[in-house]
Formats: sequence, C-alpha cells, structure tokens
Amino acid sequence: MGDCKGDRLRACCFIIILVMLLVCCCTNGEDPYRFYTWNVTYGDIYPLGVKQQVILINGQFPGPQIETVTNENLIINVFNSLDQPFLISWNGVQQRRNSWQDGVYGTNCPIPPGGNFTYTLQVKDQIGSYFYFPSLALHKAAGGYGGFRILSRSVVPVPFPPPAADYTILAGDWYNKNHNYLKAILDSGHDLPFPDGLIINGRGANGYTFTVDQGKTYRFRISNVGITTSINFRIQGHKLLLVEVEGTHTLQNTYDSLDIHLGQSLSVLVTADQPARDYYIVASTRFTSQVLATTAILHYSNSAAAVSGPPPGGPTSQIDWSLEQARSIRLNLTASAARPNPQGSYHYGLVKTTRTIRLASSAAVINGKQRYAVNGVSFIPADTPLKLADYFKISGVFSLGSIPDAPTGGGAYLKTSVMAADYRGYVEIVFENPEDTVQSWHIDGYSFFVVGMDGGQWTPASRLGYNLRDAIARCTVQVYPKSWSAVYIALDNVGMWNVRSENWVRQYLGQQFYLRIFSAANSWRDEYPIPRNALVCGQALGRRKPNENF
Repeated sequence: MGDCKGDRLRACCFIIILVMLLVCCCTNGEDPYRFYTWNVTYGDIYPLGVKQQVILINGQFPGPQIETVTNENLIINVFNSLDQPFLISWNGVQQRRNSWQDGVYGTNCPIPPGGNFTYTLQVKDQIGSYFYFPSLALHKAAGGYGGFRILSRSVVPVPFPPPAADYTILAGDWYNKNHNYLKAILDSGHDLPFPDGLIINGRGANGYTFTVDQGKTYRFRISNVGITTSINFRIQGHKLLLVEVEGTHTLQNTYDSLDIHLGQSLSVLVTADQPARDYYIVASTRFTSQVLATTAILHYSNSAAAVSGPPPGGPTSQIDWSLEQARSIRLNLTASAARPNPQGSYHYGLVKTTRTIRLASSAAVINGKQRYAVNGVSFIPADTPLKLADYFKISGVFSLGSIPDAPTGGGAYLKTSVMAADYRGYVEIVFENPEDTVQSWHIDGYSFFVVGMDGGQWTPASRLGYNLRDAIARCTVQVYPKSWSAVYIALDNVGMWNVRSENWVRQYLGQQFYLRIFSAANSWRDEYPIPRNALVCGQALGRRKPNENF
C-alpha cells in the first residue's frame, strides 16, 4: 500500500512539474501585447495662430506616442469619427510577412466614416525612431500623425548610456488652409503654394518646451513629418551626437545641425552642458527660395534667463554641404541593433545583386493637369486595393510589368503601376533625379543600404564609388537635384509594398507605385493570411475570406 501511495505521489509530482513547464513555455513563448483604442476626430486649434480644423487622435495633436519593445505585438483599434474614409500607415515599421496591416490604399480598404478597424502589428526584429500618419488624400496636411519608438530588448546592448529622458520632435511644414481646400487645388491640376510656416509638435514659434537638468544627457528623436520641404535641425549652443537613423545605430559623429528630409527620422544625444538658461531649438526649411523657420525651447530646470535675440541661423541652399553630411552618416559595425549580433555581421557589400532597377522622377502635364511620374508612369489608384485584388485574383485591377525597370525617355501617361519582383532577390535600386528639387523616396516593408549618392547622371561606372562596407541602412533616402542615390535591398518580405515620394503633393499626383514581392509557397512561413477582420471594398465586395484565417 505504501509503495502504491509513493507511485501516486511521484506521478502527481511529475504532472505538476509538467504543467508548470507548459505554463512557463506558454507564458514566455509569445511576445507581449500592447492595446490601444484611438478615436479619430476633427478639432479646431491654432498651430500658426490661425484657427483651423485639424485631425486629432483621442483629442490630441500630435496623436498619442507609441512606445514599444522589439518583437512586441500592438493591437490598435481605430474608430473613424471623421466625415471621410481614413487610414493610418506606419512609416518605417516593416510589417514582416504582413502587408495586410500597412495602412495604405494599395493594401487596405479605407475605414468608412463611423466605422472602425483593428490593426494587428508586430515590430519584429526592429528598433528605432519612426512615426505614423494618415495616408489618404491630403489628410497628412491636417495632422493625425504621432511618434512611434521601438526600444531595444533588455538582453541587447545599446551603444550609449541610458539618457535622462527620451523626447520626440515631430517637425515639418504647415498650411493654414484646410486639407480639403489643398486637395481641391491638386485635383484642379495645379501645384500647392509655398507653405505658411513650420511647426514643432503641432505648435508654432516657441510653442513647445523641453525641460532638461544641467549636466545630464537627453535623447531627441526627430522626424520630418511635413509634406513638401526638407528641414535643418539645430539647438542653440549645443552639439548633436547622432546615434540612430530609422532603426540603425550610426557611427557617433557630432554635428552642429542636421538636415532631415521628408519622411526621415533620426536620434541625437544632447548634453545640457551650457550655462543655465533657455536656448532655441530651431527647424528651418532647406533648398527653398524663401526660408521658413520655427522654434521650440530647451529649458534648463535651473534657468536664469529666457531666450532672447534671433535664433541661430543654419544652412539654406548649400547642396554640397548636405551631400557631404549625408555621406558621413554611416553604420556602426560593432553595435547591436534589434538582435545581439553586431550590425556589421551582415556583409551586404559581398552579396551579388540579382537585378538593377532605375527609377527616375519627372513632372508632366497630362490631360491639361499637373502630374508627377516614375519612369514615365503616373500612378492612379484602382477601385480596389491591389493586395485584395491579388488575393482574390480579380482581373483588370492591375497588371504586373505596368511600370518599366528603367526610364524610357517617352512621354508620361496614367496607369495603376505595379512592378513584380522575386522573393529573396537582392536588388540594386538607383533613384535618379533630373529635376531641380530635392526628392525623398520611401519603400514600405523594408530597410535598405544607401551605398552611394552623387551629382550628375548615374552609369554602371558609378558603382566604383559605392560604399560596400558601412553604408547606413534606412527606409527613406533623399536624392539631390540633378543627382542620383543608389541602394541595395534584400527582398525578403513578401507582400504588396508602396514605393513613393515622401513629398505628399508628388505622391498624390502620381509619383509612386507598388512593388509585388511574391512567394508561390502559399505558406505562413512567408506571409500571413488575410486577416479575418479585413475590410473589403470595390470589386472585392462580397468575396468570402476563409474561415481558418485569424
């Protein structure tokens, strides 16, 4: 009898230990979740001293800050209380295997007025500084954007000491006119006038204050969220130590000021090592005939004096200065990024490219209206999101190969342009700018290595000057006037991805297309299935989504 009790006791202990192991595995096997509920509304504020209607999220402009950690899952339930369809996109967040959540019209049906949609994001293998924004029409000119920071996991070393605080700066140009008025100008075939000013975190001159303690070091994450102009950023009397660009730790160079082009984000460390007073934080336009500027305040907690006198000036039209600064921003080869292994362990310069794509921007008049194009093709949205049309195999919505791999030299025309590309291809993309304005290009779903940029016409001989060792990896790259920029990109993320100008006027008027990365495996290993809550519209209405999908 005693032996029987002993056997039962050992069996019970074994079951308890097994259950505990299963609980531990289940608890630790899935990355944590963060939940958000956002209500998108209109509200009246005075960004430049003029009352205007802007887009608020939970009553805020800018919208709520998203702060998360590598690999975490974000559940963001967005209620659209506007009188127009609405979408939010996540600039720089790669949506690994999941372009269903990208939040642009090529992948998602808009959230109708009075409706809602729940985004399910995972910030897989990413760190860094980004932002979210409204992607339809000219909503971005009405606000609706906010900061998005991804912190490193505790097991991954960061190549600088923890700052005393972490601040977000969302700076960019601003129009006093309503976004519907601006859209009507573009729809009528004209370009927008010059912006009315710049704002920092939704406010005009000296409208925002950052408080620091003397002797301490602070992190500032700065994004250019404007729609038409590059900016220069500087802090009076203080040096900027660059540490991160769009998820990549950089060589830690010190700058007096930094150019930040449309759609770009970066992080600097600033040490409060000056006499105790207040100092100007300045953003000003670059490469514009009229220079606009705005200011915020760096306030020492023991300040003895307010700001006085004019803010410090910065560079205005100097392209060579900006080009040299861009070339100085390089990869920190020994630092870790989202994973513990050094960033330099991936030898991007030794991988043989499988294809070269040349993308040239152009301005054109089509049917009497101002348009912009890529390789002569000016994009027009289809009646159905391209990702849905692809999934449901709806013919006639788009055709692969509707945009050429290189400039043709012919006249511009309208088309729903989609370029096919091979999954796991390793591609050289050359952005060519024959125009007199700075271009800014973004690729959703990816980060790429900026291996070269220079003036003049790109030729195969230009490759001799490529940086194949420590080029910066980022998701948005500038192209200077009459110049080119070249990137290497590993096409390892299946989906339908937007390639666009970050100048929102040019984007709206056709300077964009979609890159379809396809895997025939039809496996969750390569791409997640269509979400169960996916909105359907256009020719996808009435189509049935499989029950087995999440």
